[in-house]
Amino acid sequence: MTFKDHFSGHASGYRDARPLYPDALFDWLAREAPTRDLVWDAGCGNGQASVALAARFACVLATDPSAQQIENAERKPNIDYRVEPAEQCSLPDASADLATVAQALHWFDFGRYFAEVARVLKPRGVLAAWAYSDCRVAPAIDALKNRVYVDLTGAYWPPERDYVEAGYRTIPFPFGADAAFEEIAAPSFEMRADWNAHQFLGYLRSWSATQRYIAANGSDPVATIESELLDAWGDPEEERAVRWDFHVRAGRRR
Repeated sequence: MTFKDHFSGHASGYRDARPLYPDALFDWLAREAPTRDLVWDAGCGNGQASVALAARFACVLATDPSAQQIENAERKPNIDYRVEPAEQCSLPDASADLATVAQALHWFDFGRYFAEVARVLKPRGVLAAWAYSDCRVAPAIDALKNRVYVDLTGAYWPPERDYVEAGYRTIPFPFGADAAFEEIAAPSFEMRADWNAHQFLGYLRSWSATQRYIAANGSDPVATIESELLDAWGDPEEERAVRWDFHVRAGRRR
């Protein structure tokens, strides 16, 4: 089946420029899961979440429809990487304790994916999906970042970005009294990276909207603010705290 592929063309750069998810998130998921035998991490991309899950669960099935993303994923003995779509998982029925999606659910066919999760999860198994949206460093740096994020690449973000900006609240999760899952209230987690200026610029260049802008215009939008950003940063090798808006939705299989 086809899939919305915004990252295969720069899979290696995407891997190197991504911030890490909070350790506290994975600790919480390990506590919520009925056992710690098997996790299905769909849309795994470069395997960032898969690796963190592998430190807490016996086995992780990490799937992504992009062979390029899988090729760039970090290997662990207890991670089984497979090239397959989230809507068609090779796991048997009622086999997984936890189903996760990190920064990818907005690309899925929601109805087909949620039906597949309901099939794959054990009774009382947990579904968790999370996303991060805008970030902040300092007012002067944020203003330059917004020039790229809004003014230059705003028209190049795919429409699915709206789900991320809404904190996944507009995605039709199968939660409710008559649905397959009961919603779990997730704690608040801080998503933070301590980066130097070059790492932050690499992150801006990893955006799918930046790559689409470059393809359409033949120029790098980040280059237009790079000199000003380096001046605003101070010592470009100095690490600054970058903080993201971080959103989690979770539910338990009835």
